[in-house]
Amino acid sequence: MAVVLDTVGGLHPRHPEKAHRPDTTALKKPDWIRVKAPVSKGYADTQDIVRANGLHTVCEEAGCPNIGECWEKKHATFMIMGDTCTRACAFCNVKTGVPAALDPDEPAHVAEATAKLGLAHVVVTSVDRDDLEDGGAGHFAEVIRSIRARCKQTTIEVLTPDFLRKTDAVEQVVAAKPDVFNHNLETVPSRYLTVRPGARYFASLRLLQRVKELDPAMFTKSGIMLGLGEARNEVLQVMDDLRSADVDFLTVGQYLQPTRKHHAVERFVPPEEFKAFEIIAYAKGFLMVSASPLTRSSHHAGEDFARLKAARHARLR
Repeated sequence: MAVVLDTVGGLHPRHPEKAHRPDTTALKKPDWIRVKAPVSKGYADTQDIVRANGLHTVCEEAGCPNIGECWEKKHATFMIMGDTCTRACAFCNVKTGVPAALDPDEPAHVAEATAKLGLAHVVVTSVDRDDLEDGGAGHFAEVIRSIRARCKQTTIEVLTPDFLRKTDAVEQVVAAKPDVFNHNLETVPSRYLTVRPGARYFASLRLLQRVKELDPAMFTKSGIMLGLGEARNEVLQVMDDLRSADVDFLTVGQYLQPTRKHHAVERFVPPEEFKAFEIIAYAKGFLMVSASPLTRSSHHAGEDFARLKAARHARLR
């Protein structure tokens, strides 16, 4: 596995709620999952800019397999509001615990890093912050406004938590006018109690629907992982649910187990099955679909945003 000893600073468990669980069985990865190690100069330059601004990225914290490819091109997804999440999802490698206070200078630092990386399209995500009254929605809005002020031509995509039971949180983020509002359903409803126990499927679906009610022109996006024990018909039902919420863009990728304390990979889904899901999703009316074993929410986000706009324009002609 990529992580042998799951600790922070060599002292504390990164995932204390998982520390005493028995190890799960790790399936051997098929050839189509393998990626090159990140060793390029572009990767090092991106890492330096991130470090210089004291920022976190979901690329590192979640152990994304595409980090070498993206960072070589100076594409990074900023993870705001710290590196510690208040949830304990069974699939996620982000550290769990009690988060620190918000950094009031973080919006400016994100904007500065966006400028230094020369990003035409930036993706901003976050940990869950159930400890905050608004779930961090106001901080998201500040980050969006700071990027707009510093990088006027850069388009902005946000990948938000569910803001569960946080009144008017989604309204704050939408009012800041990101170009794309992404919130991932992650898995099918029957797997929520095991995979995403702190979330509620229909609350996440309702959040995406609410974005369209507030701003029908705003692009919405969501994604799920395969290999968590879902059935094919359940995946098709998720597609229908997302289209009922008028979601524009669907991403479908393979779940990869961060450590043996995390949820097991039940199956490695072959590329041809991802292609079949892509064809079906387009038939159901999505403007954009990205479905492959290594698809991740922010992978090729800039290129996908250009294609998304073109697809809408073509449909409206």
